[in-house]
Amino acid sequence: MPLPSEFHEIAKRVNNWGRWGAADEIGTLNLITGAVVRAAAATVTTGRRIPLALPLRQDGVQTGMIPGRVNPLHTMVAVNWEMFGPDTVATSDDTVTMGLQAGTHWDALPHVSHSGKIYNGRPADSITTHGRAAFSGMEKAGPVVSRGVLLDVARARGAERLDSGHIVTPEDLDAAEELAGVTVRAGDIVLVRTGQIQQYLAGDREAYAFPSPGLSIRTPEWFHARDVAAVANDTLTFEAFPPEFENLWLPVHALDLVEMGMLQGQNWNLEELSEACAEEKRYAFLLSATPEPFTGGTGAPVAPVAIL
Repeated sequence: MPLPSEFHEIAKRVNNWGRWGAADEIGTLNLITGAVVRAAAATVTTGRRIPLALPLRQDGVQTGMIPGRVNPLHTMVAVNWEMFGPDTVATSDDTVTMGLQAGTHWDALPHVSHSGKIYNGRPADSITTHGRAAFSGMEKAGPVVSRGVLLDVARARGAERLDSGHIVTPEDLDAAEELAGVTVRAGDIVLVRTGQIQQYLAGDREAYAFPSPGLSIRTPEWFHARDVAAVANDTLTFEAFPPEFENLWLPVHALDLVEMGMLQGQNWNLEELSEACAEEKRYAFLLSATPEPFTGGTGAPVAPVAIL
């Protein structure tokens, strides 16, 4: 199905191509300035640290639906090896094979393309099998540290977990922002909680994957209006699955990554953070979420930590 006119109209309104110059490769991460980081650091009052990553394991969130996106295959290559001779210090080493988007991760800007283009108007064929992503690869992101804001949509709707068919709208984000008692501002990293990851944590990765709530095609304009630096949520596909519009796959990916140049993350475990924010009655915090810097990577694992 060709991208509909509604998509192209939204794309024009959120487009950031050229905003930070023709050579720019990091998009909305430009909004995380020194002043933004200093203000983010000032939110820390208790030093409570909450991990947001899922453990990397062979029975992880991937169901095999996407070929090649394998859960981590972890193998020992040395076990107590006395490499310098008997009775010397022994070493154990291991190796792993995995999809870069297999677990808790960021999507890099060239993760998707549309109409033959990636972010900042560069050609999609600049991504090649051996050269990987020539522009905006994950190594270009650098340190991702800013103020995080949890928009707990499930809690704002009085639910433990959104219904599987729920499509998160700008109105939902408004309600969650009101619950949080905080105004999302330029340079923030927004975390949107649906509660969907409860399915995986309960041991049912098939139910976690499909059907799933997710963000509406209308939400990129909400993030663009507030100059959000990045957004992540607690689902496998980020946007609704099955899609909001029949046979229109990944339009939110295309608007966020290609048009806006905004990192987006999936499979973030926001359950403990949700409880902590409700308990402390505060939804803004320092967030450390730097991706592994794979050169030319179209995505990368991340082990984010919220610091309250």
